[in-house]
Amino acid sequence: MRPTGDRRWTTGGTGGTGGTGGGTAGGTGAADTAVVAELRRLLREGPFHLALRTALAVRGLPLHRVQHRLAARGIKVGVTSLSYWQQGARRPRHPESLRAVAALEQILELPDGALLRLLTGTGRAGGAGGRPAARSYRALVSVGAAVEQLLDAMELPADGGLHSVGHHERVRIGPAGELCDRESQQIVRAHRDGVDRYLAVHHGDPGCDSARMRVTAYENCRTGRVRHHPEAGVVVAELLFDTRLRCGDTYVFGYGIEDGTGARSTEYVRGFSYAGGQYMLQVRFDEAALPVRCRRFARTGPQAPRTGLADLTPSGRHRAVHLVEQTVRRGILGIAWDWD
Repeated sequence: MRPTGDRRWTTGGTGGTGGTGGGTAGGTGAADTAVVAELRRLLREGPFHLALRTALAVRGLPLHRVQHRLAARGIKVGVTSLSYWQQGARRPRHPESLRAVAALEQILELPDGALLRLLTGTGRAGGAGGRPAARSYRALVSVGAAVEQLLDAMELPADGGLHSVGHHERVRIGPAGELCDRESQQIVRAHRDGVDRYLAVHHGDPGCDSARMRVTAYENCRTGRVRHHPEAGVVVAELLFDTRLRCGDTYVFGYGIEDGTGARSTEYVRGFSYAGGQYMLQVRFDEAALPVRCRRFARTGPQAPRTGLADLTPSGRHRAVHLVEQTVRRGILGIAWDWD
């Protein structure tokens, strides 16, 4: 079985919240000067969504007026999309969206290329207190290209603004050796302002049907958009938080994914874009399908050799094995098993 890890990070998606911008109605000239100075800093260093939001605040333009000015230039962008852009919940990627960003620079009286530069990565995307850039999906999992394709279609930023503090994961293997479901409880910390969602990624076993997989949010979150890649057997799901986080805030949430659609499973792996945080994985087997051998392992990438091999013995009547990693490294951790 080859379900991939979730973006922590990552992974990952982000949302938006207060941060800089908005100004103070009826404020003093000094306050206005401070906001303008902050806008200049954000245009130099990023991130894009805070720079856009602060520019809107400095010009005093509500989103519906911005939409009308874009429409006058022949550019159709919804108020919802503009709101997502300034929150960080989505990131302009497609040609029409980038055309709108170039027009926004004129509408907001910004230097040419000021916002587009932040989208191309030449600015410091993480901002103050940011984490190092996450490893790409292509570097972590064999279906990384399919995952990135789904994320691009959802116009979500590459860095989800979260890294893991703790993650407990339980996987259940069915009577035919299939992966029935998995449950995750996570503690994450935001490394930038405005995060209000997490992206869960699941990669099924050969022969799986991603359209029949189900994502359930059961603690401190709710399910948002869910996208499927049938050829790769991948599901990407937004888990929306009940609040928006500021940099340094922690959050606890839980969710589950029902699968049961693929062939007999032989391993479960989790990809980590960031180092740090504790991870616990438990795999429980049905009494009708018990493996003859179980091992934990690590990998630096999908094609790299397995390292850190250690035999695991299923525990008595619970028929379960587990691993605990106190401080994860970037890469892959997993448990593999042999049926005969």
